Amino acid sequence: MKSKLAAMLTAAFLSFTTMAFCQSPGQDVDKAAKDTGHATKTAAKDTANGTDKAAHKTASVTKHAAKKTGHATKVAAKDTEKGTEKGVDKTGDATKDAAKDTGHAVKTGAKDTGKGVKKAADKTADAVK
Repeated sequence: MKSKLAAMLTAAFLSFTTMAFCQSPGQDVDKAAKDTGHATKTAAKDTANGTDKAAHKTASVTKHAAKKTGHATKVAAKDTEKGTEKGVDKTGDATKDAAKDTGHAVKTGAKDTGKGVKKAADKTADAVK
């Protein structure tokens, strides 16, 4: 009888201790909700931080690209200006040379024409005599 009583008391003790340490389904749901809320909050913070970093990097790269584009435009404008000046100088030189050559040709042509007129006049004078 003592052994039966001891077995029953042991079984009762084990049942009560097991029930005392077990969690109710409500506690499990509450813990899961808290864990999910914390994970969601952490993910939102990480996403916001990543978005902020990406925005800063994009702004920095855009600013750098704008500076480079502005510099390249300035250099191209200067090169165009220098090229235009050289073209104008060459055109002016070529025009000057062409004018000299034309003047020389006109002068030579006039001299030759004058010589031809003089010869014709001499021949006419000789023929009249």
